[in-house]
Amino acid sequence: MKIAIIGAGAIGGLVGAKLALAGEDVTFIVRGANLDAIGKNGIKLISAEGEEQVARNVKATDRYDEAGPQDIVVLAMKAHQVEAVANDVPKLFGPETVVVTMQNGIPYWYFHQHGGALAGTPVRSVDPSGLVATKIPAQRVIGCVVYPASELIAPGVVKHIEGDRFPVGELDGSTSERVNRVSACFTGAGFKAPVLDNIRSEIWLKLWGNLTFNPISSLSHSTLVDICQYPPSRELAAAMMREAQAVAHKLGIEFRVTLEKRIAGAEKVGKHKTSMLQDVEAGRAPEIDALVGAVVELARLTETPTPHIDTVYSLVKLLARTMEDQRGRVKLHEMTTA
Repeated sequence: MKIAIIGAGAIGGLVGAKLALAGEDVTFIVRGANLDAIGKNGIKLISAEGEEQVARNVKATDRYDEAGPQDIVVLAMKAHQVEAVANDVPKLFGPETVVVTMQNGIPYWYFHQHGGALAGTPVRSVDPSGLVATKIPAQRVIGCVVYPASELIAPGVVKHIEGDRFPVGELDGSTSERVNRVSACFTGAGFKAPVLDNIRSEIWLKLWGNLTFNPISSLSHSTLVDICQYPPSRELAAAMMREAQAVAHKLGIEFRVTLEKRIAGAEKVGKHKTSMLQDVEAGRAPEIDALVGAVVELARLTETPTPHIDTVYSLVKLLARTMEDQRGRVKLHEMTTA
């Protein structure tokens, strides 16, 4: 299979390395230090047990037209980064190319082939201009939920922390030949990639925790276990989850685990900093709208009150705006003092 991985961060690097090690024809679409490192040395994967493997049979380029048509395109960046590459992604398309979306949160294609009154409704929180839906048509998409944890510890070097599940599914719930091919490809690389008949339900299950613990942790600078063991923040998380559950139920989604079990699972992770907290501490723009803003949008579409989610969303958006202003002032200072 010819597979293009757009982005070689923690997840893209893990997926691309494992697929290449399994013998697939992998091209990383990357920039900067990752482009240099992978182009010269391939991509190194360090397992959870410390074993090191290097996939040297990979290509790296920052030119989509150079990579050419692919069998599978893996979108391995955060949701708010997809629009920046949307115009170039079609250069990777052949007649049968499928796109595997690996973004957390509510995807831009959520209501494609959804059925009911909201079928075809755009999700503006994650695709404000509609460019992504236009350039990366939902007809090409195979949905995917990312469960592994990994870390990009240096350019071209990925450390796998834990987890191996990448459930996949057609947006209409069918078991097609192409989704079976994607599943088989991922399974051959050592992942668990079951074909699900309701990929949206799996998206909600992961989102249920992300939409609560990510923003609470970024606002409080606290880890998962801290949030879960402090009664006021635990109750805030539970209140947000109950509101999200009400939204999901109106969209026909049932959760296969209880709310308390979901919180207990987060607590067991321990002193883990969420990705949003890591972004805030590193001064990067946090991923907010796909995880929280889209739930607010779906709440309005379904006429569901979400006062706790709305409040936390407002606060974390203000935090992101403050961080952006600070970055702007730093940049201006550097320019005027250079």
